[in-house]
Amino acid sequence: MDEVLPSVGWGVLHLFYRVDRRAAEADSRAGKRVLDAVQSLVDDGHQALLFAVLGHKADLGVMALGPDLARLHSFQQELAGTPLTLVDSYVSLTELSEYTSTEDDERTRLASEEQLVGPAAEARLAAWRERMAHYQEQRVHPQLPLKKTICFYPMSKRRDVDANWYTLSFEDRKRLMAGHARVGRTYAGRVLQLITGSTGLDDWEWAVTLLADDPVALKEIVYEMRFDPVSADYAEFGTFVTGLLLEPPEALRRVGL
Repeated sequence: MDEVLPSVGWGVLHLFYRVDRRAAEADSRAGKRVLDAVQSLVDDGHQALLFAVLGHKADLGVMALGPDLARLHSFQQELAGTPLTLVDSYVSLTELSEYTSTEDDERTRLASEEQLVGPAAEARLAAWRERMAHYQEQRVHPQLPLKKTICFYPMSKRRDVDANWYTLSFEDRKRLMAGHARVGRTYAGRVLQLITGSTGLDDWEWAVTLLADDPVALKEIVYEMRFDPVSADYAEFGTFVTGLLLEPPEALRRVGL
């Protein structure tokens, strides 16, 4: 099949599987076939994170992402030929937030909050541009590390009569999101956050993936953000899935493959 390349960003698949124990016991090479599929995907310039799911919602979670949706689908079909039964999935694309601060925003902030103008402001702006270029690249083309735990959930913005996100002006939404982002930045180094867009692609509007070595950090960031108006007044959340993020052979061993 020809490549299917988004004009912006990468495709992201979250796949959740139940292991068919009887079929796995009858197929001594089942785990090897899953590993081969993962390695082939990686060799084709994509990424795959495997995790043992905590709780009853699934046995194995797979997060696959990369530039070609057709290749991601081929990977999904390869896994369908193993003793893995797909019990849930989610489709999204990496994206930049429409509320990201612009250079004019930062110049205004430097002048109003730090009284910096002229050459001093330009020097700070040069450093800001470099940080923003790195941030934007990580949002659109993320390179995900192997942390110890992973949490995934979908979310949408509320449309209640008295709390409709989409009736707010862009300026109000941007101001609210700036405060929301400030809370998230306090977890830098503890939690890696990847927000991917799914409006028109799946049942919710965004997918949230959190990676952390300490599971307490996963709980704390979600708890603290729920007090922020963006979440408290305007957010709806789907089902949460949490797991142990592992090297693929260890993840498969833990789930019986």
